[in-house]
Amino acid sequence: MRAIILSVGDELVLGQTVDTNSAWLSQQLAAVGCAVAGHLTVGDDQRAIEQAIEESVGRCDVLLVSGGIGPTDDDLTRQALAAVLREPLELNEKWLHRLEAFFRKVGRPTMSPLNRVQAMIPRGAAMIENTAGTAAGIDASYRSGDQKTVCRIYVMPGVPKEMKLMFQRDALPHVQHAGGGAVILSRILHTFGLGESLVAEKLGDLMDRRRNPIVGTTVSGGIVSVRINAKFQTMEEARRQLADAELMCRSVLGDLVFGQDDDTLPLVVAQQIDASGDQPLITTAESCTGGLLAKMLTDVPGSSAYFDRGFVTYSNEAKTGMLGVPAELIRQHGAVSEPVALAMAEGARAGGDNMIGIAISGIAGPGGGTPSKPVGTVCIALSSRDGTIGRTFIFPGDREMIRDRSAKMALTMLRFHLLGKEMSF
Repeated sequence: MRAIILSVGDELVLGQTVDTNSAWLSQQLAAVGCAVAGHLTVGDDQRAIEQAIEESVGRCDVLLVSGGIGPTDDDLTRQALAAVLREPLELNEKWLHRLEAFFRKVGRPTMSPLNRVQAMIPRGAAMIENTAGTAAGIDASYRSGDQKTVCRIYVMPGVPKEMKLMFQRDALPHVQHAGGGAVILSRILHTFGLGESLVAEKLGDLMDRRRNPIVGTTVSGGIVSVRINAKFQTMEEARRQLADAELMCRSVLGDLVFGQDDDTLPLVVAQQIDASGDQPLITTAESCTGGLLAKMLTDVPGSSAYFDRGFVTYSNEAKTGMLGVPAELIRQHGAVSEPVALAMAEGARAGGDNMIGIAISGIAGPGGGTPSKPVGTVCIALSSRDGTIGRTFIFPGDREMIRDRSAKMALTMLRFHLLGKEMSF
């Protein structure tokens, strides 16, 4: 079985919104052995949508369309589909009643006339229920003039949550029933702390492109992700081979791996804190990162259980007044130094024995660097009941990159502390 994915929206072709729907759909299709023949993206133009549908239906067995079925004048996918099918749009009374009931429920007794179009589908097509929004989907079949070419068309909302629910419930069973070729299963392992070349060096022959599963690396925001793709004829074999390849990758990378798939560094750290026996409280003391570390920690729901407070001590006076860093220490070593970072971390955890203080002081640039302390020099320290440790790093990149990597490295130091292991890279 072959599929084509069509995304509709001006915001997509103008680059204002990243098309995550197509990537997600491709992953879902690959996992059931359905080959993706292509991705298409068009703007909110009826003729352009018609042409995209017409070009696709002869090249695939299933066409997945997302976007363009909202209530406004620039939502034109249903009109374009009707034109290609050469069928008029008809009102689906069942969905109209659902829409009216929805708006009454949210305190709008009278539904806007614009929403009425969301209950319109081409004659002969089936309405797909939307349990998370107001735009009903469309299930239609395209037949060529000789009736030999049949393509199943699923039109779904552009809103990712709505699209995913609709695809999994209504489109995926059809694809699975029709069958396909080789099954492709994937796993992504996330690492932070070493560059891509060093991660690849550790993986060694596992990255040989002649292997199956195939192992490769990508980088985003300083996080090196190891992608494992297993392509086999059966789901059982793909699962077994993927698990074996993942085990081999983890064995050579060890604790460098902090998570997999949708895991984020702050989420993994939060889970480690939650799993720890004594539930430590975290306090941050930041200079060059300006509160970014505290933000990352508190981005995770439920962080109030472990995050106590954060200090942003940008000036030397703030470091002295709020954290108790001796002024003489700053004069002797400079604000960006391990001794000062150690003192900041100790000052941050002065609130109690069960607290962990994490401090960051650095030069994010673009100015302020010296030959001995160039831009990107960052000192990070962690203080706990077990003592205080500090490290000095030199991060590459611009101001934003340096700040981002500094906060992530501080989280990584915390992660290794919670593991009870030394961070050796």
